[in-house]
Amino acid sequence: MTDPTATAPPGLRERKRLATRRAIQVAVLDLIAENGFDAVTVEMISRRADVSPRTFFNYFTSKEEAVVGDPPELPDGAAIDHFVDGHDEPILDGLVALLDQAVVTATVDRELVQRRRIVLRAHPDLFAKRIASMRDFEERLSEIVARRFTADPRLSAAVSDGGGRALLESRAHLVTLVVIAALRHAWAEWIDDDDADHAADHRFSLRARMEDSFADLRRVVTREL
Repeated sequence: MTDPTATAPPGLRERKRLATRRAIQVAVLDLIAENGFDAVTVEMISRRADVSPRTFFNYFTSKEEAVVGDPPELPDGAAIDHFVDGHDEPILDGLVALLDQAVVTATVDRELVQRRRIVLRAHPDLFAKRIASMRDFEERLSEIVARRFTADPRLSAAVSDGGGRALLESRAHLVTLVVIAALRHAWAEWIDDDDADHAADHRFSLRARMEDSFADLRRVVTREL
C-alpha cells in the first residue's frame, strides 16, 4: 500500500532550483558575516552566488527574506487527510509524520541552519521576522489539529454547540503549543550535536531527534520516567 505521508524525491529541475536557492542563502549569510548587514547589497549577493540580480529576485524579494529563509510548510492533500482521519493512530505519532515533511525538509541543511542562527542572533529585527513566519506555521497546524478533533466521532459531542467548538479549538491550540515546544527541543538537540554531521546515520538525523523528543514527552506526561 502506498504511504500517503511519503514524499517523492525531487527531480532534476527541482534539485537545481534548490541548489540555486541554497547558494543565494549561503552567499548572503557569508557576506553579512564578512561585511555587516547594512553593507551587503543584492548585487554583492548575486555575484557571490554566481547568479544575476534578476535570478535573485526570482527566489527572494529582498536580502532580508534571503536571510530569514524558508518557513516550514505543512504538506497538502493526502498527508493532511491521512492525519485528520487517523483517529485510531496516536495524535503525537501523526504529528511527527506531518512535521517530518514540514520541518525536516525545510531545515535538513544543518550547515545552513547553523550559519543562519548566528546572523539572526546578531540581528533581533530579522529574528523577529523568523518568529513571525513560525507563528503562521503554528496557526495552520492548530487549524489542522482542530479538524482532526472535529472529525473524530468520539469528540463529536464536544462540538455540538458554540461552547463546544471553543473548547475544541482551545485544546487544538494547546496540543499545537506543546508539539511546537517538543519540536524546538528536537531542533536544538540536532543543531548542537556534532554527531549530527553523520547524515547517513538515522540515529543522528533531525527525524530521530524528533522521535526522541516526542518519546520523552510521552514518558514525562505518563510518569514513565
